[in-house]
Amino acid sequence: MNYIKSFELPKQNYNGHIKSVTLGKGSTSVTAGGANCYPFHYFEGTLPHTPRIAMEIYDAPPSDWPAAALEPFVNVITDPLAWAHKCISDYAAEMICLQLASTDPNGANAGAEQTAAIVKKVSDGINVPLIVWGTANHEKDTEVLRLICETCNSKQLIVGPIEEGDYKKIAAVALSYGHTIVASSSIDINLAKQLNILLSNLGVPDNRIVIDPTVSGIGYGIEYCYSVIERIRMASLTQQDEKLAYPIIMNIARESWKSKEADLSVETKLGNSTKRGIMLEAMSAWILLMAGGDIAIMRHPEAINLVREMIADLS
Repeated sequence: MNYIKSFELPKQNYNGHIKSVTLGKGSTSVTAGGANCYPFHYFEGTLPHTPRIAMEIYDAPPSDWPAAALEPFVNVITDPLAWAHKCISDYAAEMICLQLASTDPNGANAGAEQTAAIVKKVSDGINVPLIVWGTANHEKDTEVLRLICETCNSKQLIVGPIEEGDYKKIAAVALSYGHTIVASSSIDINLAKQLNILLSNLGVPDNRIVIDPTVSGIGYGIEYCYSVIERIRMASLTQQDEKLAYPIIMNIARESWKSKEADLSVETKLGNSTKRGIMLEAMSAWILLMAGGDIAIMRHPEAINLVREMIADLS
């Protein structure tokens, strides 16, 4: 007797979709979003654009990186443009994220004009999309990012983080010069939605917004970050919440590598410190991509390769 019965895989019904946002311009532009199903659920819907990775560089030599994170870039850290070229030519970076660490008022407190000149040099010297990331200090970011938007007026940058405390001063300038906005909120679905509504009321079109819900690495609250990103994606796709249906960007590299576990010596019995740091970054990024992230900002080439392989395997 044949007891085998046909099995039909249960499928989720989706009523919404994620808006598509094109980052950069020309043949090297990157489009994020567009999905009408959960991450990697190719059996349920369409995901026209696979998750993408941006490699980060810094506007000044980092002084607090673990040796493992610094080693692949040790010869170029004094020159942001050379650093970007290395990421593109040696590690096939499809986007660059320039972290403006030197502008931190609690650090070097670099001036707006000096920083804008660095950003312009990098944006003029590369042909892939450029993300420019400030320090989340409202006063300083307002001064610096506004000038950058004006100085790089034809470059179609991706500018952030833009928060509720400074969006009126920065977003309007970014919009007028043709840049895309990173709408940043503090690990809360309601705050993310509220900021998107405010940006929409300001006149920012849907195709010029990506969401930064704030993220963390493994061992430092990644479960909460996963839950928030997952809820944003669920609200977008199953509840048709248009004010949350934007691509999600995750500034994960610095959160992973600043953890003490990424720099503890091998004597701690936690294994090789280089491999440990790489795995912390790769798995942190992968977990959040599974939650619904569209763009991961990453650092170490080997961690990036691991995530690229996992994306390819599921795509």
